[in-house]
Amino acid sequence: MRLLKTAIHPSVNANDPRQFTRLTGRAIALNGTDILLMYTARYEDYSLPGGGIDEGESIEQGLIRELQEETGAQNIKILNEFGLYEEYRPWYKDDFAVIHIKSYCYYCSIDEKLGQAQLEHYEQQNGMTAKWVNIYDAIAHNERTLANSDKQGLSIIRETYLLKQIAEQLK
Repeated sequence: MRLLKTAIHPSVNANDPRQFTRLTGRAIALNGTDILLMYTARYEDYSLPGGGIDEGESIEQGLIRELQEETGAQNIKILNEFGLYEEYRPWYKDDFAVIHIKSYCYYCSIDEKLGQAQLEHYEQQNGMTAKWVNIYDAIAHNERTLANSDKQGLSIIRETYLLKQIAEQLK
């Protein structure tokens, strides 16, 4: 899969041996210029649905599972690869200093109507909801959050970058 970007948080050393790698799958489901995204009220941002790959799963299997759980998506088909975004961030648990996140992004087709999501407890607490949103509105929203909010999480930089790259492909 083509590497889109490597982002290194300014407070970490990407070569620090006290790091672990987390593989994630992220779905790009489009309907014209609308894209299926997760809105997180806690951070006031939009992100691609998806998440961590469990042991024994392929990236594609984990992506399908996460997409179903987070959004209630039905009839999921992985169409093709979009790209890999990797990042190195600070980590403060389990004797690690750095987390190396590798986000594998895929175009997917799904039914427009979503079923019942099965969010994890922390996702519910953070106010996560699946929404079809105009991609340009989502980019503008995330950019406003980056400029004006002190509640933003570390993921918004990745998500805004990915949304802009996807929008470029729509042109």
